[in-house]
Amino acid sequence: MTPEPIPFLSFSPQHNAIRQEALEALARVYDKNWFILGDALKAFEDAYAAFCGTSRCVGVGNGYDALVVALKICGIGKGDEIIVPANTYVATWHAAAQTGAILRPVEPNPVTFNIDPQQIEQHITSKTKAILPVHLYGQACNMTAIMALARKYNLMVVEDNAQAHGATWAGQRTGSFGHANATSFYPTKNLGALGDGGAVTTSDETKAALARQFRNYGFESKHVCAEKGINSRLDELQAAVLSVKLKYLTQWNEERRGLAESYLEKLRGVGDLMLPATSAEANHVYHLFVIRTARRDKLKEALAKEGIETMVHYPIPPHLQQAYAEYGFKKGDFPLTERVADTVLSLPLWPGMRDEQVARTSEVIRNFFVN
Repeated sequence: MTPEPIPFLSFSPQHNAIRQEALEALARVYDKNWFILGDALKAFEDAYAAFCGTSRCVGVGNGYDALVVALKICGIGKGDEIIVPANTYVATWHAAAQTGAILRPVEPNPVTFNIDPQQIEQHITSKTKAILPVHLYGQACNMTAIMALARKYNLMVVEDNAQAHGATWAGQRTGSFGHANATSFYPTKNLGALGDGGAVTTSDETKAALARQFRNYGFESKHVCAEKGINSRLDELQAAVLSVKLKYLTQWNEERRGLAESYLEKLRGVGDLMLPATSAEANHVYHLFVIRTARRDKLKEALAKEGIETMVHYPIPPHLQQAYAEYGFKKGDFPLTERVADTVLSLPLWPGMRDEQVARTSEVIRNFFVN
């Protein structure tokens, strides 16, 4: 009998468990007939700020806009330099570039794949205005070192927390270290909406007020437009569902950790696999379970033949994308980032995934390296 396929991600276990609660939340918004900038948004913003450990949260239309708004309210503009990870999803670079800033990429730590604080300082110049760390795959960056550099050079810090809802560094939640921080609630995230959504978190009321203004065309009051803002608002329906899901996020993250621990136990010492790093300071929430192997493409093919879906995050680094041709980057400029792109493979992992699915995926991987 052919084994049951294992998808890379399934929403069903989470959504089935909260179906009635989510439908009731949606019905309340539907019946109230108020769909933009209402009570449901305010309730979610307050709850998510409290979860992150900040005093303010400003909901926006998506994670990309959240980054743009966060950088904007930190005063980043044309000609400013921003330290960005070389190893990240291209949207991080796009948002920074949209401000008119110049990007200064930094290679990752070879163990965590996150931006390497030890390499940041050599890229800081008199034009540097901000550091934009990304908590990649659910693993927190070394925020102690990054914040120390920011204080030393009087730089702004904007965290990209899209993949790390609930992660901590030294006991403090990601998304609460920076002067303003951005996150995404794209459906695949640990805290995912039923469509696009995002938010800015901060404990600076002045910056929060600017974010609320900028997301709504730049209006500081009705009919009074203080600046050229954008139209990017987290709507009431998405906010209502996110409020329901937020109550379960810690439980779902614990499930992710349990599944990850099972993978780590079953795959330790197998072939040339490099497994996700663990440490006492960083509490990983495993948005993705990412392994590395020089035989990535062949392993991906072998898993696919067994009905096991995997993904690559991300096959082409930003510096090699045509969109950034004006920088003149070439292959070899960021060798570690390029090796990561050539060797990473994301395995199936989601809340509600069964132990036997982890076991079968691990067995296929072990057999691949034996043969």
